[in-house]
Amino acid sequence: MRVRRMDVADIPAVLAIERASFADPWTEALLRDELGRDDRVWLVAADAGRVVGFGGVMVVGADAHLMDLAVTPEERARGTGRTILWSLAEAAVKMGAERMTLEVAPSNTEALGLYRSSGFDIAGRRRGYYPKTGEDALVMWSRPLAPHVAAMRAAREGSDIILAIESSCDETAASVMRGGREGLADVVASQVDFHARFGGVVPEIASRKHTEAIVEVVERALESAHITLADCDALAVTIGPGLVGALVVGLAYAKGLSAATGLPLIGVNHLEGHLYAARLSDPGLEPPLVALLVSGGHTMLVHVPEWGRYRVLGGTLDDAAGEAFDKVAKLLGLGYPGGPAISRLAAEGDPHAIAFPRPMLRSDDLNVSLSGLKTAVIHYVERERREGRPLRLPDIAASFQAAVTDVEIAKTLRAAQEYGAHAVVLGGGVAANPALRGGLRSALSAVGIELNVPPLELCTDNAAMIAAAAHDSLAVGRFLGLDADAAPDLALRGNRCACGDRQEI
Repeated sequence: MRVRRMDVADIPAVLAIERASFADPWTEALLRDELGRDDRVWLVAADAGRVVGFGGVMVVGADAHLMDLAVTPEERARGTGRTILWSLAEAAVKMGAERMTLEVAPSNTEALGLYRSSGFDIAGRRRGYYPKTGEDALVMWSRPLAPHVAAMRAAREGSDIILAIESSCDETAASVMRGGREGLADVVASQVDFHARFGGVVPEIASRKHTEAIVEVVERALESAHITLADCDALAVTIGPGLVGALVVGLAYAKGLSAATGLPLIGVNHLEGHLYAARLSDPGLEPPLVALLVSGGHTMLVHVPEWGRYRVLGGTLDDAAGEAFDKVAKLLGLGYPGGPAISRLAAEGDPHAIAFPRPMLRSDDLNVSLSGLKTAVIHYVERERREGRPLRLPDIAASFQAAVTDVEIAKTLRAAQEYGAHAVVLGGGVAANPALRGGLRSALSAVGIELNVPPLELCTDNAAMIAAAAHDSLAVGRFLGLDADAAPDLALRGNRCACGDRQEI
């Protein structure tokens, strides 16, 4: 696809798109007049010579106003509108514009999502703005254009420097990365000792500890990278999913830095970060992939046909894998975090000693359920204690671990074969489990599929993976407005997470 200046010969194709998109379309006479004005820029996006989108902007002094933007139906959600928008912004900057304004109907959720995920904030409302429908218009303002345009250019050249912040659970992390691949600094402050006495993460404690640590963690990351904020092209922050209080701390701090410095702000889905951790450890890794993401809060299988496009194939119907490990470890008195404790103990036990169930092993879908397995372990332990038999902790740990990993491995293998993946990515904190790594590697190797497991420091929560994912968002112009909220239940969407998008106004 190529974006170029609109000329008179493009008007018929532009009018066809305009009439299909708006109740009150422009006329040929108006467009002809627009093309002759020096304070206007009109662009078209052409694919194989056919016009598939267009847009226009008016520049008056330091202000640019988006006059029109539309694409053909088949180009929606493919990035064409975003490309035109930022091409217009770049042209406006060359004409001296510092900010851009626009109006959009609240009912036009696709356009509203585009503008919100491009960093525009809602500044007001114009009542009855659209005469044919009587609908109001939302007035939106961009952040300063020049830093955004410059940062996007740097990302496309691979020279961008991003400071990323991660605070979705119980680790406060900051990373500095160049070009989405070269790590300049990575700092993590863990809270595990504070939560261990409670046998799990206490959200209120997590939020407080993030507040105490975040300034020092960010300063240490900048010092380790030998840079200052003035050297950065953009800021990135995890916006979800996670603990809402923990997310708010990181997001509020990142928004404050962005407001104070004018640096563009990028919101990153924590789950997408785990996918990009695999690319950090293996720069040659390319889709199509299937990813198994297993952590304390998430267990899911994801199809990745290309970077930035995702389809969740299945997930846990109840407990996440890490959550199940923590609960069983607490039952057995092994402490927190439960995953490493069970893994160490299981190495001494017999995985076949106890016939724990394999829930949903042969179900028709790719979902898993661990609540019943956890209950089976509880019942076994209660029965053994009731009948006066000593608990064989290594055998219990090994048998429980085998039941979890057998199901995860079987579902992952099936997903990889069904979707033609040449590689499988294993990510998240539970990826550190040796039985899961080894069993999955053996099962995949037997059918010629590669397994990619990032180093342990990239499997647990970290900001390097957030910076890596933010690089690709920066290159295409996905930004976060300063009115964005934390999204504790943020989903991994089909076409990159639309961080900060809202469907209701």
